[in-house]
Amino acid sequence: MWKVLGSWVNRYFGEEEAVLLAMLLVVALIVAATMGEILAPFIAALIFAFLLQGGVNHLTKWNVPRLVSVTLVFLFFVGVFLAILIVLLPLIGRQAANLAAEVPAMVKHWQDVLLLLPDQYPHLISEAQLKELLGQASVEVAGMAQRLVSFSFSTFPSVVAMIVYLVLVPLLVFFMLKDKDELLDLLSSLLPHERPVMWRIWHEMNMQMANYVRGKAIEILVVGLVSYVAFLILGLNYAALLALLVGLSVVVPYLGAAVVTIPVTVVAYFQWGWGGDLLWLFVVYGIIQGLDGNVLVPLLFSEAVNLHPIVIILAVLVFGGLWGFWGVFFAIPLATLVKALYNAWPRTEVVRSVSE
Repeated sequence: MWKVLGSWVNRYFGEEEAVLLAMLLVVALIVAATMGEILAPFIAALIFAFLLQGGVNHLTKWNVPRLVSVTLVFLFFVGVFLAILIVLLPLIGRQAANLAAEVPAMVKHWQDVLLLLPDQYPHLISEAQLKELLGQASVEVAGMAQRLVSFSFSTFPSVVAMIVYLVLVPLLVFFMLKDKDELLDLLSSLLPHERPVMWRIWHEMNMQMANYVRGKAIEILVVGLVSYVAFLILGLNYAALLALLVGLSVVVPYLGAAVVTIPVTVVAYFQWGWGGDLLWLFVVYGIIQGLDGNVLVPLLFSEAVNLHPIVIILAVLVFGGLWGFWGVFFAIPLATLVKALYNAWPRTEVVRSVSE
């Protein structure tokens, strides 16, 4: 056993760069697990800077001075950020409150429908069983409401922290964009001069991560905006809230569209019932999802990520469970990073002696 273990260690950790890579990965995991909440503003600023760097690069290619390019892109970022904060969030908040106020009526409607089941299908469920089921459901709903109220009260002390983040994150974004080269040189100076594997992984992941993050952000905006306009034209209630959910659903491949279909269908059913309006909504929603999967995604992600669907779903579950929304958002590039690390990891070939 020790011979096999030693052979494995010599093969995968027989080079200095392999040991350094392993140490960096361990340190990164420890920092993410122990200081994730503390570093949340820095991580958010890093993500936004990553998104905006493409705009800076395009402006500099047009012979715009770098400082001017950074300033213009940063002002655009601040304008969009303020528009979301002042216009979009209050609208979504009002629609979410109105929808929450209608939930009791929706629950009462489904209770009335379910109470008819013992008369229509007495061989499947009895009245006593149905009452027990409804009682348990009522307890669960009450518990969820209580947890929601306690959560809302527990978030009040973090208002000051949110104000700090609103000031700190834009400042970090500006300096990350302005001093990108200096920061990268500083980080590079902390690493060994000869690092071919690290350079190969860095260039591969920098390109893939940049394309993925920017493409996914554009996809969220396009799908959300198109859904909002479509829902407004159809006259669907809570159009902004549902469009936001549809836009965010593209973050989770294969599962997001299926999950977000439920609230869209429920709201449409209680507004229109079974009929032509609901059918038109299904048609429009299906067209949006079809165009997203067959037109928008190939345009935005020209370099397809060569990952099996099972690997993608597993990555979403693992990284989402570790880091919440951002883990889900970065599940695919993180899985690609793991694959790139495995493919590029330095290996020492072990010479085996064959005894006759």
